[in-house]
Amino acid sequence: MKSSTPASVFGELLGYAPGNVPVYSSDYETADDTLYPNRSAYRSYLDGIYMGYKWQCVEFARRWMYINYGYIFDDIAMAYDIFELRTVRDVNSQQRLPLHAFRNGCKQHPTVGSLLIWEEGGEFEETGHVAVVVEVHADKIRLAEQNVGHQMWPEGQNWCRELKAKVTQQGEYWIECSYSDATILGWMIQTDQADFAEPTPEVDSQLFSIQPHQVCDNGQTAKSWLNIANDDEAAYVDMMQGHKLTSVLADQHRFFTISETGAQTIEHATNELHGLFMHATDYVLQHPELLKKFNLPEVVLSKIRQSWDNRLNQLITSRFDFALTSKGLKVYEYNCDSASCYMESGKVQGKWGKHFGVKLGEDAGQDLFKDLVKAWRKSDVKGMVHILQDDEAEEHYHALFMKEVIEAAGYECRIIIGLNELRWEADGSIIDGHGDKLNFVWKTWSWETALDQIRQECESEQTTSDTFEPLWQAGEVPRLVDVLLRKHIMVFEPLWTLIPSNKAILPVLWSLFPNHPYLLNTSFELSDELLQTGYVVKPIVGRCGSNIQLIDEHKNLLEKTEGHFVGQDQIYQQLFALPKVTDYYVQICSFTAAGKYSGAGVRVDSNMIINGQSDCMALRIVDDELFITSQ
Repeated sequence: MKSSTPASVFGELLGYAPGNVPVYSSDYETADDTLYPNRSAYRSYLDGIYMGYKWQCVEFARRWMYINYGYIFDDIAMAYDIFELRTVRDVNSQQRLPLHAFRNGCKQHPTVGSLLIWEEGGEFEETGHVAVVVEVHADKIRLAEQNVGHQMWPEGQNWCRELKAKVTQQGEYWIECSYSDATILGWMIQTDQADFAEPTPEVDSQLFSIQPHQVCDNGQTAKSWLNIANDDEAAYVDMMQGHKLTSVLADQHRFFTISETGAQTIEHATNELHGLFMHATDYVLQHPELLKKFNLPEVVLSKIRQSWDNRLNQLITSRFDFALTSKGLKVYEYNCDSASCYMESGKVQGKWGKHFGVKLGEDAGQDLFKDLVKAWRKSDVKGMVHILQDDEAEEHYHALFMKEVIEAAGYECRIIIGLNELRWEADGSIIDGHGDKLNFVWKTWSWETALDQIRQECESEQTTSDTFEPLWQAGEVPRLVDVLLRKHIMVFEPLWTLIPSNKAILPVLWSLFPNHPYLLNTSFELSDELLQTGYVVKPIVGRCGSNIQLIDEHKNLLEKTEGHFVGQDQIYQQLFALPKVTDYYVQICSFTAAGKYSGAGVRVDSNMIINGQSDCMALRIVDDELFITSQ
C-alpha cells in the first residue's frame, strides 16, 4: 500500500533494521547531483566489499546479511534471481554455506533473517524484489527493506512493512502480497536443513560437453552459399578465398553442438560475469595502487575515469571466452574491446547451417544481429557513424558487418580505411574525405594501439601535462590517438573498456569474488596453490593468444606461443584446459549486446591455445534429451 506520508529525499536515513543496519530512501527523483555526480557515486561498498546500487533492495539485503552474519550472496542481475541461488559466501573464511529456497505456502516457515523474494511483474516489473524478515508471527510477518516506501520509520521501530500471513491445518505458511499485481515466490534461509526446500536438480555432467557432428556430403561445398551482393559477405568470401566457414577444406561439413542446459548456463554466466567485471572495474578505478598494475599511461587516467562516469551504459558489444567441460564452465577473459568473430557467429554460421541442410538444433548466434541493432538504437548516437579500420581483409568484413547493423538501426554509416583521408579543420574538428565531421566512431582498432602512440610521446617527453590532449594543425592528417581521444568525438566501444579488457582485472576479480564458480584462481604472483593446479602465464595486455604459456602441476610446459607482448607484466591463472573434441581444442565465445547475452560461437585449434589464426566453426544448441541420446 502506498503511504500518504511524504517521501524522504534520496539517501536520507529512514530507520535502523535489527543489527543496527541503516535503511535509506531510494527516491531517485530527489537525488542531489552534487552528492551523486556520476554512476560510481551510486555504488555501495562496505569494508571494500561491493554491496549493490544505492539504495536498492538488493543492496540492503546483502548489507544486512553481511553486518549480521558475515556472509553475502553472489551478485545477481535481478532481485528475483536470488531465489535460484543455493549458497552464500562467508567473507572471512571464504567458505560456501548452503542457502535454501522455500515456496510461499511451504511447511518450513520463514525465520528471522530470511530473505523474502517477489517474482518479476506488476509492482516489481522486470526486477522482482527482496526484503529481510525481522519478525514472524502466525498471522503476520514484518519486514525491513529499501526501495518500496521512502518514508521515515516510526521512532523505535525496526521494521517498515507488515504483511498478512496464515498457517493452514497442514502447517503450511502463506504470506499475502499487499500488491494485487505482484507475487511472492517464497523465502531464502541459510540452513543445513533442506526439508521442504525447492529441489536443486542434479545436472548430468554430459550436458556440459561439446559434441562433434558432420552433415552428409551432397555436393554442398561446390556450390556458392553466401550472397556476394552484400558487401560484408563479398569481403568475407574474398578473405576466406571461397564460400566457407572454416579454412580447412576437410572441415566444411563439420559443426559442434551444446545442450540447451549448457547454452542456458553460458547465457547466465555471460550476464552475471558482465556485472562482476563492471564491479571490478569500478573497484580498480577507486584504488590507485591497483590501477598502476594495468600499465596505462598516466595522462589518460582522468579520461578513463570520465568515460566510466559518463558512458557506463554505452557499451554496444563485447565477447567472453569460455572453457565448457564436464567439470563446468570457466571464463578465461573478457574481450570488451574487440571486433572479432561477430560476423562468423552472427551471420555466416547461420547461413552455413541452412545451405548444408542442418536440421539438428538451432543456430547459437541467430539473435546476435538483431540484438546489435537494438543496442545501437539505444545508444546516444545522433547522426552519422564513422567506422575506422585498418587496411586488412579481416577487419574489412568486420567493419562491413557492423555497417550493416548500424544502417539497420537507422543511422547513416561510412567506413574509413586508414586515416589518410581525414583532415583537421581550423576549428579543431576532424572531417572525412566528403567534408563530414567525425562525431560518432566505431573502430576495429583496439584502444591499446592508440595508447602505444601516447606512450611514445611520453617517452620522448613531448607530453608533460597531467592529461593527454591531441595536438593539431588545420589541413594535417590526424593520428589514431587524436581521433579516439578527441573531446567531441564519441567512440564505441568507450575508453573505459580498457580496464575489463586488461588481464590485470582477473586477479582483482578473484580477490573480490573468490571461489566464484565461473572464475579461475588468478594472481599477480605465482602462488603455491597455482603450482599445485598448474597455471597459465598471460601478459596483462595481449592479443590473439600471443605470449601465453601453459604449465601443468608437474611444471611441464604444455604449450607456448610467441608474440609482441613479451615485455608486458604478467598474470598467473589456474590451468583449466579447453576440451579436446575429436582433433580440435574448442573454445566457446559468447557475445553481448548492450551488456546482455546475445549469442555464441566457437573457435577451434589443433593446439591448446586459441590464437588469431584459429578457425571459427558452426555451433548449434540441441534439446537436452536429444543431446544425451545423440552421444
